[in-house]
Amino acid sequence: MLGAMPHPDSAPVAQRWIVLLAHGSRQPSWADPFAAVLEQVRAARTDCRVELAFVESMAPLLVDALREAARAGCRDLHLVPLLLGAGGHLRRDIPQAIETVAAEHPELRVHVAPAAGEHDGVIAALAAFAARSAPRPDPDRLR
Repeated sequence: MLGAMPHPDSAPVAQRWIVLLAHGSRQPSWADPFAAVLEQVRAARTDCRVELAFVESMAPLLVDALREAARAGCRDLHLVPLLLGAGGHLRRDIPQAIETVAAEHPELRVHVAPAAGEHDGVIAALAAFAARSAPRPDPDRLR
């Protein structure tokens, strides 16, 4: 059909990005688990470019990652906050970064997922980790 819009899934990889967003820290090794998540998401999502950005203290900052995506031809960006809750960063800082870049690059569409910590699977994984982290009492020692 002439003039039909292509389905978003058929967009070239360069035009579709996932940006994983972590808080950031002044301690470089703090980011190691997020780098591991990045590599696993890249392996699972070869249909798009996957990058990692930070709210503060580490590079690239979110606003810089958004600008890079727009300059690289991205038109459809899915931002995945790897944060436990929807605090000030999700309510204030993230929308502000998106607004800043949208003014410069109106062709970039940014979709923001809920905070990872609000997902049932993440909550279950954290609960299972916490329950396994403390050893159970030895029944023989209780006698």
